[in-house]
Formats: sequence, C-alpha cells, structure tokens
Amino acid sequence: MISTLVVDDDYRVAHIHAACVDRVHDFNCVGQAHSASEARRMATELRPDLILLDIYLPDEDGLTLFRSLAATLTPSPDCIVITAARDLNTVRAAMGLGAIYYLVKPFGLQQLRDQLEAYSAWRSHTAIGKDLEADQATVDSLYALRHPASRRIGLPPLAPTMARVLEVVSESKSPLSAAAIAGLVGVSRPTAQRYLTNLERRGLVCLRLAYGTTGRPVHLYVAAPGGHRT
Repeated sequence: MISTLVVDDDYRVAHIHAACVDRVHDFNCVGQAHSASEARRMATELRPDLILLDIYLPDEDGLTLFRSLAATLTPSPDCIVITAARDLNTVRAAMGLGAIYYLVKPFGLQQLRDQLEAYSAWRSHTAIGKDLEADQATVDSLYALRHPASRRIGLPPLAPTMARVLEVVSESKSPLSAAAIAGLVGVSRPTAQRYLTNLERRGLVCLRLAYGTTGRPVHLYVAAPGGHRT
C-alpha cells in the first residue's frame, strides 16, 4: 500500500481528497494535516510514501515545508502539489524541488485519480528495476509514466518533454500559442514548436489559426478530439 498524507488548510477539501485517495487501488490515506506544523509532525511520525500538498498553509508555505521534509526525512516522501497558485515561478519552484506533479485548483477528482495511478505505475517500475542500470529509452519511459497524457491515448510513451507539452495543451480550457506553452513547460519557443509539430503529425493536437486585423495569423493549439480522454 502507498501511504499518503493529505495536507490542506481547508478541512472539507482535505476530507474530499483523502476519500479520493482511499478509493484508488493500493493507496491508503494515513492522515490529514491542516497546517505546516501539523504536517511536519505527522510526516515525521507516519513516514508517508506520498504527500498531497497545498501551498497556501496558515503558518508556512507548502514549498518551504516540502524542502525541509526532503532535507530531514530519509527516505523523503514524494509530493504531488495541489494548489490554487498559478504563477509560473511557483510551478517552477515545485518542479525544481522534485514534485511528482502539480495540480491547479479547481480540478476534477478524475485528474487526481489519474495522477495517483500514474504515480503508482512509476513507483512499481522503479522498484522493480532499482538494482539495474537504465538506458535512455528506459529513463524516458519512466518519466512518461508520471504523465498520464501519453498513456491514456493508447500510444507508446512519449518522451518526457513531449508528454508534458501534450499535457499542458490537453488541460488548457482555451487554445494556446507555442510561446504560451513554452512558458508553461519551461522550454524555449522553438523547442515547444518542434514538439507541437510532432504532436500535430501524430494527431494528438490540432492547429487553429487566429486572424487579427493585420499581420500574419497566430497559431494556436488545442487537444485533438478524444486525444486526452481516459
């Protein structure tokens, strides 16, 4: 069982997330914390495998908590950030600290379930091969397991950055430009454009042209119909 600690200052939200965790196969919610100090105490006592972590806590921000747990607990728990924080600096900071994933509130519980199942698959594969050496193809497949977007569509796993580009497009409620996608993923615009072109050829994203009053049309991207469904 994957022991999971839910950390959220909203008691109702924490309860909902905990119930969702308990409904996913091989997961067990071992506790709910509503402040950083409570989360630190419970993490030290319970040693969870995974923490679902809100950033906005009453006594300390979640990323500072995550950093301190990583420094003091061995082995340190994995973390999925669940927050209303949308600024790119916070997203990058979470990624830099090693967060498994970043879910922006509000979101559907199916999205949380998808990420938990992806984490379980990734954890199983890394445990099986912990004493083996990995070539680049193996590394790419393990990274791709953390991003369900490439698995749900029944295709071979995409390379990690391409899977992330597809995920950003799939989760957006409106069409995105290559520049916007590049900013969200943390890559250069030409790199994002290269992956988008590849994804378009695969039939996973669709190109839309937005025409203004003058100048060249803006290229916008949306997920292909059915391309991001479970």
